[in-house]
Amino acid sequence: MEFRPCIDIHNGKVKQIVGGSLKDAGNQAVENFVAEQDAIFFARLYQRHQIKGGHIILLNPEGSEFYESTKAQAMAALHAYPGGLQVGGGIHPENAREFLKAGASHIIVTSYVFRDGMVHYGNLEKLRKVVGKEHLVLDLSCRKKGDSYFIVTDRWQNFTEEKIEESLLEQLSQYADEFLIHAVDVEGKARGIEKQLAALLGAWGKIPITYAGGIGCYEDLDELRKLGKDRLDFTIGSALDLFGGDMEFEKICRNFTTHVTD
Repeated sequence: MEFRPCIDIHNGKVKQIVGGSLKDAGNQAVENFVAEQDAIFFARLYQRHQIKGGHIILLNPEGSEFYESTKAQAMAALHAYPGGLQVGGGIHPENAREFLKAGASHIIVTSYVFRDGMVHYGNLEKLRKVVGKEHLVLDLSCRKKGDSYFIVTDRWQNFTEEKIEESLLEQLSQYADEFLIHAVDVEGKARGIEKQLAALLGAWGKIPITYAGGIGCYEDLDELRKLGKDRLDFTIGSALDLFGGDMEFEKICRNFTTHVTD
């Protein structure tokens, strides 16, 4: 179980938002924190601590008036820490190589792979051929409906019919090197993890999975370790002191990464 940091970019700024509040219309989101520093600052910070596997997420869609400024921030961060960060948000076969060439270790994809609420295996295969399984992370971020978790797409706004369960994880793992899974209903709220989801993911745990959502204190990390059987990596957003919270970045690094320098 290791710490995977994040750089979320919205309207050209590094931010922490309430996940379920993101709207394409008007480029709106409920903001928890807007950083004074740019994405390069955070990329270099993670590089100094030799933490790999963090993710950059572009939260504006292509066509948004803010997309180019958001993309510019992402590209600058990738150049600042080549090979150290993953990137996602509006990525498809036509632009994936551009991000890899800029320095991304992996590209993260959701919406391109899901069409009409289902996995589009043709698109998934096309993407795998373009970037290779070893460079592909599938974002299976989800929200709860009834007693189950369903994958959501388009910056977490739309439900698919795909339920997070072992059979789906098994099938998709043939195409991806890792999974990134935000528990969207608790994302940005720092009020506790989705216990049922953590247990489900930990019970499978056959490829690296980064869990995000709801971590607000060190006790949440203890619970995630227990429920996830020490198999889940994690990211912390609004609760981290870098983004205005109380959890100390340096302490997290000391205790949850094997790449920290003295």
